[in-house]
Formats: sequence, C-alpha cells, structure tokens
Amino acid sequence: MKKVYFDNAATTQVRESVIVKMQEALTTYYGNPSSTHSFGRSAKTAVESARKTIAKYLNAKPSEIIFTSGGTEADNMVLHSAVRDLAIKRIITTRIEHHAVLHTVEELEKEYAIVVEYLDLDVYGNPKLDHLENLLKQEDTKTLVSLMHVNNEIGNKIDLNAFSTVCVENNALLHSDTVQSVGHYNWDVQKTPVDFLTAAAHKFHGPKGIGFVYIKKNLGLKPLIFGGSQERGFRAGTESFHNIIGLEEAFIQSYNNLAEEASFVKSLKHYFIETITNKIPGVKFNGLSGDLDKSTYTLVNVCLPISNEKSLMLLFHLDIKGIACSKGSACQSGSSLDSHVLSEILSKEDLEKPSIRFSFSKFNTKEEIDYTIGVLKEFIEK
Repeated sequence: MKKVYFDNAATTQVRESVIVKMQEALTTYYGNPSSTHSFGRSAKTAVESARKTIAKYLNAKPSEIIFTSGGTEADNMVLHSAVRDLAIKRIITTRIEHHAVLHTVEELEKEYAIVVEYLDLDVYGNPKLDHLENLLKQEDTKTLVSLMHVNNEIGNKIDLNAFSTVCVENNALLHSDTVQSVGHYNWDVQKTPVDFLTAAAHKFHGPKGIGFVYIKKNLGLKPLIFGGSQERGFRAGTESFHNIIGLEEAFIQSYNNLAEEASFVKSLKHYFIETITNKIPGVKFNGLSGDLDKSTYTLVNVCLPISNEKSLMLLFHLDIKGIACSKGSACQSGSSLDSHVLSEILSKEDLEKPSIRFSFSKFNTKEEIDYTIGVLKEFIEK
C-alpha cells in the first residue's frame, strides 16, 4: 500500500544525520554530564556546545537557552514562573493558542487569581494589534502577553515585530510559542525583542522529547524543578544528552539548508493549493492557510464540500489509503466542532463540514499530492 505522510505539523521524520549523531552520543559519549571524570566532561562539553549553537543562530546568549522536554514544558515553565516570580497579574492571549498555553493560563487563573484577557480576532483568525494596544493602555498592571508566531492548525503567521513593539512601548513582557516556526524561519531575538521563546526539536526533523526555551537574561525567573544544578540550576535532572545532540544537529541542518528547503516545501504547498482548487470545486482554505505570504509555507487547512454524515468516515478512508493527515492538532473524526481554533473563525455551516490539515516537509513530493487529492476527489464523488 502506498504510504503518504502529510502530518508534519504534528511531528516530522528525523533526518539521517540526526540519527547518526544520536547513535554516536549513545555509544561513545555516555558519561553523565555532571560527572567530573573524562567521560562526564566530554558529555558536558557537547551539551554546552549545543547550547552555544542554538544561541548563535538566535543571536542570544548561551546562558539564555534552557533545554526542556519539549514545547509543552517550555510553555508551562514560562507562564508559571512569570506569574510566580515576576508579579504578573494579567495575561493577555488569544483563544486559538495551543492548549499548552490555554490550559496553563486557565490553571493559573484559578490558582493565582490573575486576570486573563483574550484578544479579538479578525475573520481569518489574526489577533488584532489595536485591541492589544487598548488593553495595555487601559491599566498599568504587570502583564505578560502570550502569542504564538505560527498557528499550528491554520498556519496564520502574525507580525511578531509589531506585537513586540507594542509590548515594549507598554512595559509588557512577551512570550511566543514558536514551536511551529523555529527551524522554519530565521530568528534574531535582538531585532524581535521577545522575552520568552519556546521550541521543540521534533517539529524540524529532530527527536521527540527535547526542546528549549529562550529566557531573556536577568528577568529573575526561578526553577520549577528542583534537585541538582543542571541547566544552571534552572531545571534539575540529568540532561537527556543524546536528545540534546540530536536537537543540535537538526537545528544546524535546518538553518544551513533553510533557503533551499523552504523554497521546495513552499512549492509543494503552492502545488497543493492549485491542484485541489482545480480538482475539487467548492473547497475552502481555513484562516489564511491558502495565502502563501500570510501563512506558513508548511501547512494548509482545507474545508471540504462534504456532508457531515459522510465526513465521519473521511479520515478513516484516508488512513486506509495510507495517507496521514489530521484534523486540528490531532487526528480526530467527526465535524470541525472538535477544533477550538476553527470554532472561533468558521461559520456554523462550515463547522458542519470536515476540515483537514495537510502539512508538508522536505521528504514529500508532488506525486504524493496528486495521489492524495485523487483519493479525496474519488471519496467526495462517490
């Protein structure tokens, strides 16, 4: 059976060079990075080299990079610590953030009685900059703004420079979940002055279970996990050494090949949009995912002209045909009501139709797009 993987926004295939580096780490540099003998020192040196690599590409300081188990932990770390340690009394975010942010904010609201405010969205799902300005000017409460750079369901890409400027002007801290954009876009934390930035290796062809958080120097955060002095005392526990080495290699390869690979993946998305528009009349693109300039080049989210009854078997049918894709941020069946993102922006009529996210990588081909759209067309016309 033909196998097609179009769920790269969920996780990506690991690069071969990453696997090689991780195998080397597991078999050769197996000492504990906290040990003082030569085995430990070798591992420690490699960990710090990885930290310096990431800092260099972000134009940050190595001390501002903390390794985590992934994006979810990184988001939780930032939000919890900011409220606990920085006297944050208000968080401003949107209702279409990843649940790693939304659920954390909800818990903080209960535990610390902070004020949570949600930005208005335009019809495409973009947060309104003027609403943020108004909220920040209304009162001088110590505020943290949390906005994802690229939405993981509809691919909208916000102008983070504009939002960071407003935050700086109003003395608000800015956290950005950049899990869908680190490894796919260049970053300079000096030119885009975010205070916190989070990332996960498995979104850019690295291993699962490892990520990092950028924390602007001297903000005064304290650790959430106590024990040893790892990660400069900020995150206790023996480092996941082989995963850190894998993250570094994936990071290096993503940025060394960024121009070429981004151009190729963007061409796949363009071909997908063009082909599905021609082959399936009535298809719609959710959010701005059909706009190559205003959304990420890695994904598209389509609303298909299928009845709700028929849609119940759609993802199952695609899976049977060997096609991996998803609805929202996880594979689900049923109507689009399951997606908190689409529920905010789609009409009641379109919510009754199936919406599917297709996400692409350097490992995909136009032939896979032809096959997938052919399967979709056949299913719709039955």
